[in-house]
Amino acid sequence: MAKIEVSKKALTVNPLKVSQAMGAALAFLGLDRSLPLMHGAQGCTAFGKVFFVRHFREPIPLQTTAMDQVSTIMGADENIKEALRALSDKSKPDIIGLVTTGLSETQGTDIRRAVREFRAAHPEFACVAVVPANTPDTIGCLESGYALAVESLIETLVPESGSAGKRAKQVNVLASAMLTPGDIEAIKEWIEAFGLRPVVVPDIGDSLDGHLTGAEYSALTIGGTPRSEIEIMGESCATLVIGPSLHKAADILKARTGVPDYRFAGLMGLDDCDAFTQALANISGKPVPGKIERHRTQLQDAMVDCHFMIGFARVALAADPDLLGMQARFLTGMGAEIVGAVSPAKAESLAASPVAKIVVGDLEDLEIEARANGAQLVIASSHAAGTARRLGLPLLRAGFPQYDLVGGYARTWTGYRGTRQALFDLANLIQGQHHEPEPYRSLYRSEACGQDRVAPATAGLVQ
Repeated sequence: MAKIEVSKKALTVNPLKVSQAMGAALAFLGLDRSLPLMHGAQGCTAFGKVFFVRHFREPIPLQTTAMDQVSTIMGADENIKEALRALSDKSKPDIIGLVTTGLSETQGTDIRRAVREFRAAHPEFACVAVVPANTPDTIGCLESGYALAVESLIETLVPESGSAGKRAKQVNVLASAMLTPGDIEAIKEWIEAFGLRPVVVPDIGDSLDGHLTGAEYSALTIGGTPRSEIEIMGESCATLVIGPSLHKAADILKARTGVPDYRFAGLMGLDDCDAFTQALANISGKPVPGKIERHRTQLQDAMVDCHFMIGFARVALAADPDLLGMQARFLTGMGAEIVGAVSPAKAESLAASPVAKIVVGDLEDLEIEARANGAQLVIASSHAAGTARRLGLPLLRAGFPQYDLVGGYARTWTGYRGTRQALFDLANLIQGQHHEPEPYRSLYRSEACGQDRVAPATAGLVQ
C-alpha cells in the first residue's frame, strides 16, 4: 500500500496540475454536436483553448460567458442565460456543457439555478440539452474535472429505467481521462472483435482523432458520442468502467438503470488485458478470437525481449492518479522500480498503487525525488521536458499536454499491442543510456606502428 505524502510547500514551483475546468471541457469535446461553455473570464477559456489546440493540433470549439469586472462583483447569471440563448439560437448544438472556472466558483455562482431560469425564459430551446458541472480549479485536476462532467452527463441525459439487457449486444464504456484517442479506438476494436457494440462515453477517439472532414468550419464538435446513444445506455447488457476516477459515475449509472458493470483500474500490462478479455468473453458468451490470442503471444514475446533492459530500471513518474496507477502497475510488473512518483491531486486510488511513496505535488518534487534516488528515466507530460533536461535523463511523454511531440495525443498505450509498443520504447530509451567503456590502451604500445616500445630503463640494460 502506497504512502501518500502531501507537499507542504507554500507555492507551486513547476506546475504539473491541469485544472478541473479543462478536464470537464475535454469530456464534453467527446460528445457529438456538443459545445463546452466555460463560465468565467475570456482569458480562462482562451488559456484552455491554447492547451487543447497545441495538444490535439485541431480546431477546438470552446465558448465563454465572458465575465468582466462588473458581472464578477454584481452577479453573472445574466451572462450564463444570454450565452445559452445565443449559442442555442446560432449554433443549435445537441448538448452544451456548462463548466465553471475559478473566477465563477469564487464568486459563488449557482449554475443549476441559472439553467432553470434559462429554461423558464426560453422554452423554445428545450431540445438543447444543458449539462452543468461545478469544476473549481482550486482543487482536483484534469482527471477529476473530467469525471465530474461524466457524472453530470449521466444524471442529466440517462433516464431512469428497468430495461437493462434489452439490447443484448450493446455495452457501455465509461472511458477515463487517462485514455487517448488511440486508446479509445483500440478498445472499440477489442470489444467489436467479440461481436459486441460499444457505446463509449465520452468518445474522444471519434471526435479528436485528427481526421479530416468536408466541412470548412464547424462551431460544434464533429464526431463523438451522439446524444441519442447516451439516452439508451440503460438498455445495454453491461457497462465497462475503465479508470477508478469514474467509479462514482458508474454508481450513478447503475442506480439509474440497473445495468451490471465490470470495473478495471487500467488496460496496460498482461494482467489488466487478460481481465478485460475475459470479461468480454463472459459478456458475449464467445471464445477469445484468434487475433486477440495472437496479440497476447506477441506481447509475451516482447516481455521476454525487453526484461533485460526494463528489469531493475529506476523510473520517475508524474501523472494524474488513474494514469499514474496504470503506468506503475505496468512498470513494476516488468521488474522496474518507481523511485519517484508525483500526482497533482489526491485520490483514493493512489493508496492501491504498487509504489512505496507518492507525493502530491508538482514537477519540482519529481525532480527532487528523481535526483535523490538515481532515476534513469522520466515518464510525464511535456511540462517535464525541462525537468528531464536538468536531470540529464530521457523523457517518455505520457498524459496531457504533449505540445512538443507530433502525434503524442494519438498514441495507443492500452491493450496487448499498445503495451507491446510501450515496452519497446522503454527498452530503447534505457538501452540508449548504456555506453561501452573506452578500450584500454597500454602506455608501452606504439600508436604509430602498433609495436611494443621499450621503456628507457629497460633499453639501457639491453645495451
